[in-house]
Amino acid sequence: MNSKDISNLRIHYEKSGLSEASAPASPLDLFHSWFAGALQGGIREPNAMVLSTVSENRPHARVVLLKGASEEGFEFYTNYNSHKGAQLATNPYAALTFFYDLLERQIRVEGVIRKLSADRSDAYFHSRPRGSQIGAWVSHQSEKISSQQALEEKQKFYEEKFKDLEVIPRPDHWGGYLLVPESVEFWQGRPNRLHDRLLYTREGDSWGISRLSP
Repeated sequence: MNSKDISNLRIHYEKSGLSEASAPASPLDLFHSWFAGALQGGIREPNAMVLSTVSENRPHARVVLLKGASEEGFEFYTNYNSHKGAQLATNPYAALTFFYDLLERQIRVEGVIRKLSADRSDAYFHSRPRGSQIGAWVSHQSEKISSQQALEEKQKFYEEKFKDLEVIPRPDHWGGYLLVPESVEFWQGRPNRLHDRLLYTREGDSWGISRLSP
């Protein structure tokens, strides 16, 4: 495919609309409604989200998986020593982006990140498949490795180490984060690129709602 072919790729958005009258007072209520629609609408991983961080004035982005959403915030888990962990340690502001192509919808969340408690990290860690628990010990995420074989050898080492343990301990370098939202934007594709965009902005204990130009 050449650049001319790419420039001609277009989709005519016309599946739905989004109005202030139908918007709930809390963005979390609308998020859960859209998330349920994504589950029912054939989105393969509706909890997949782009996590954007900043370090030394440079942006970084990658896809991670949402593991919880409540009025408290948006929850995910990772290696604290990874690139994103190091970036969040120096700049706790981050953004999340969900894109549901089949539904012509996008959700953007911006806010501040804080670590979850050890108890909450333990609880989620022990809910994971045993292989994933071992994987958290095996991978020093984002570090350079000599080969895939070296990784597989470490996997065998930890499988042997933990073979007699019913409960594998959570490594100190692995755990959860919570993004506490300060703003949440919902985007619904509309004909002629006149999309609906509703922005929720935190105002103390409540939320203000604004319509943005597409």
